[in-house]
Amino acid sequence: MQHNAVKATVFAVITTLGLAACEADVDTAAEVAADAREAMSVTPAFPTTVYESGTEYQPIKVVKLAELENPWAVAFLPDGRYLVTERGGRMVIVANGDVTQVTGVPEVVARNQGGLLDVVLNPDFDDNSWVYFTYSLGDRQATTTALARARLDGSALTDLEVLFEQDRRSQPGRHYGSRLAWMDDGTLLVSIGDRGAEPPRAQDPMDHAGTLLRLTEDGGVPDDNPFADGEEALPEIFSIGHRNIQGLIVHPETGAIWVTEHGPRGGDELNLVRAGENYGWPRAGKGRDYRTEEMYGEARSIEGMIDPVYEFLPTLAPSGLALVTSDRFPRWQGNLLAGGLRPELISRLVIEDDIVVHEETFLNGAVGRIRDVRESPDGYIYVVTDESEGGLYRIEPM
Repeated sequence: MQHNAVKATVFAVITTLGLAACEADVDTAAEVAADAREAMSVTPAFPTTVYESGTEYQPIKVVKLAELENPWAVAFLPDGRYLVTERGGRMVIVANGDVTQVTGVPEVVARNQGGLLDVVLNPDFDDNSWVYFTYSLGDRQATTTALARARLDGSALTDLEVLFEQDRRSQPGRHYGSRLAWMDDGTLLVSIGDRGAEPPRAQDPMDHAGTLLRLTEDGGVPDDNPFADGEEALPEIFSIGHRNIQGLIVHPETGAIWVTEHGPRGGDELNLVRAGENYGWPRAGKGRDYRTEEMYGEARSIEGMIDPVYEFLPTLAPSGLALVTSDRFPRWQGNLLAGGLRPELISRLVIEDDIVVHEETFLNGAVGRIRDVRESPDGYIYVVTDESEGGLYRIEPM
C-alpha cells in the first residue's frame, strides 16, 4: 500500500539529489546524502486531498486519512482518534496518518463477507471504555454472527465478553448483517443477515437469520421487545423478513429506525423499521433471481408485510448509512447518505414525510467501494472503502 509510494518518492529524491551531487563539491555531496537519508525516513503525509467536486448543493473535497486493508467500519474516539475494523481481523487506531493495531481482538473467520465487522462505542464510553463489535465466529465448516464487547485500554482490548451469538450456525461466507446502532433508551440494535444459503429462514420467527435484534447493553432482552415472552418469536427479535441489513441509523430526534439492505439482482431497499413488523424477504421483494432473472419470491408486495420506502435503481449494494445533522453541510441537513459497494458511490436521499422525494449520487467511482458512511462529532462525514488497498476518508465542505 503506502510503502510503494514511499519507495517511489525516495527514488525520485535520491535521483534528483544524486544528479545535483555529481556537479557539486564534496561538502555539497555530503549534504545531499543526508537529505536523501532523511527522505527515506519520511512516510506519506496524511491527511491528503484526493478528490474535489461540486454536488447539487454543496461543493466538497475528500481527504484521505489512512491506508487500510478492507476496512469495514469506523468509530470516533473522544480524543479525536479513529477506531477502525478491518474485515481480515484487525482492529486499528488511526491518528495523524499513523495506524496502530489494537491487541486482544478475538479470532474471526475471515472468509468472503465474513470477518471483523461493525464497531461502536458505548454511549457512556467516557466512563466505562466499552467498545462493541460484531464478527463471524466459528470455523471453516460453520459460522455465526456474534456480538462482543471489551474495554479499550490504550491500544488493547481487555475484559472481553461475547454478549450474543446467532442461534444457528451455517456455511461461512455470506450475509452476516452486523450493523449496530444505539437507541436513545440505551438499547442496541443488531442486524443479522439471512446467511444466504437458505433465504426462507428470514420468515422463521424462531430463527435469528434475516432479522433486526434489540438487546440491552449487557446482551439481554429488553422487557418491552415486541416478542419478549418468546412465544411468537425469539425474544431478541425486533423485526423479521430482512435479507441483509448493512446500513442502520436511529434518528436522534424522532427515534425513527432507517435501514438499507441488499436485495438479490436489484431490489436493494431503504426501510423504515417498526417493532414487530415483517419486511417480506424472501416471500416479497423487488429483485430478480441471479440465475433465471425471474422475479424473486411470490410477489412484489404481500398484505401484512411492509413494503420498502424506496428501491435503489440501479443496484446500489448498500453498506453504511448516515443521517446528516451537521451545520457543516446545511443544505444536506436531514438527508440520508447511503453508501454503495458495487457502483462505488454515495446516494443522498431527501426525505419528506417518510417518503424519498429526491436522490443525488456523488463520489461516483472516486475512492472505491463504500463500506461505511458516518457523521462524526466534529460534523464531517467519514467513509471507509472495502478494498485490499482501502482507506479512511473525510468528506469536507468547500
